[in-house]
This record gives sequence, C-alpha cells and structure tokens, in this order.
Amino acid sequence: MIPISDNIRFRSKPIINYWLIGVNIAVFLWELQLEFSDALGYFVNSWGVIPAQISGAITNAILFNNSAAWIIVIWRAFSLIFAIFLHGSFSQILGNLLFLWVFGKTVENILGHGRYLGFYLTAGILTGVVQILAEPSLTVPLIGANGAIAAILGAYIIKFPKAKIDTILPLIILYIPIELPAFFYIFWWFVQQLFYGIGSLNIPPVGVNQSGVVFWGQAVGLLIGAAFMRFKR
Repeated sequence: MIPISDNIRFRSKPIINYWLIGVNIAVFLWELQLEFSDALGYFVNSWGVIPAQISGAITNAILFNNSAAWIIVIWRAFSLIFAIFLHGSFSQILGNLLFLWVFGKTVENILGHGRYLGFYLTAGILTGVVQILAEPSLTVPLIGANGAIAAILGAYIIKFPKAKIDTILPLIILYIPIELPAFFYIFWWFVQQLFYGIGSLNIPPVGVNQSGVVFWGQAVGLLIGAAFMRFKR
C-alpha cells in the first residue's frame, strides 16, 4: 500500500515540510557521494547515534569528572539531531519521506511552521534518547527520521482519527486507487520497517540500525506524537 494524500485541505503551504523533505534528500545524496569515495562508514560512525559511546562518555564525565569526556558528550549530543537526517538505505528514506509528505503537511498546518519544526526535531531527539537508555551498550550507529515521522503519524491519528488516506495498491502490473482509514497506517508503518534493509548503503564496519531497539523506538515516537497532540493547547 502506497499512501498518496489525505482528504484534509488547508490554504497554508507546508513550507517546513517541504524544507525537511529537501534536506533529507540532499543529505542522502551526500551519503551516496561519500559511499563512492569509501568515506561513508567514517561519516556515519562519527555522526550517527552510538549508544555505547554516549553512555560511556556520560559515565566517565560524571563519575571521574573527566573534562575530555564532557567534550565527547557535547559532540555526541549533536548527533541526536544530525542522525535524524541520515538514512541507511533507499527503502528507508523513500518510506520515511512518503509518510512525511502525506501526514506531515497536515500536522504542520495544525501546529504552525515554527512549532512543527520544533515538534519534529524534539520527537527525533527524544526517540534517540530512549534508544540509548534501552540499549546503552549498543555499538552500532542508529540513524533515520523514523522516530520523528512516527511522532507525526501519532499526532495525526489523534487529531484526525476518521481521516481517509488516498492509497495506491500495486498488484503486479495494475495500480488500484483505494481509500484507507488513517488508523490503518499505524499498523502499516511498523510493517514497512521490515523492508528497510532493501537497497542498503555500504556502511562499514557493521552497518546501521541492527537492533530490535530501533523498532520499539518507533513505538515511542508514535506515543510522543499522540501525547503531544492530545494535551497541546
């Protein structure tokens, strides 16, 4: 099932959503260039969220008052933001941007441009923090906008539980247009995560996102978005 658009219309243009899509595409093209030059592994391991490095640096900084460790903590804190715009495969970025296109524009019109950007970044950061707490010894980089987009989906469902999503159902060589309830895409969001290994980039030494904590991090993002929309004023 490929979501195309919803049946909710607003006059305001979702400029932040357009900007986010553009930045994600630009960064992914940069990743492809780095892959061709064999520099992608170093780049992703430098700017992806690596729980073991962050938790280890925080431990050294607090227990041993290590000033060098505090520098690592600050540097790695920026990775919580930067990792949101990194993706490890063609299927991951295509799936994420498709959901961002369909659901993000409506959420932006509800929240307004500035608050929507803050919501997107905050949800992505909080998802990363939860993943670190869930598996602090993980040495594999965690990257992707999955948490932020899951939060957008959660916010959308709370605000528009009865919305209909224009969808294309591919059947071999046929493409059948149908309408599906927005609630269906909570289920479909998690199903499509299973296919995010398709078209993976070569990111040595061990790849990215190789942990079950990534999958459950999306559930946290979904709850963050739903809670925010439920209690926002």
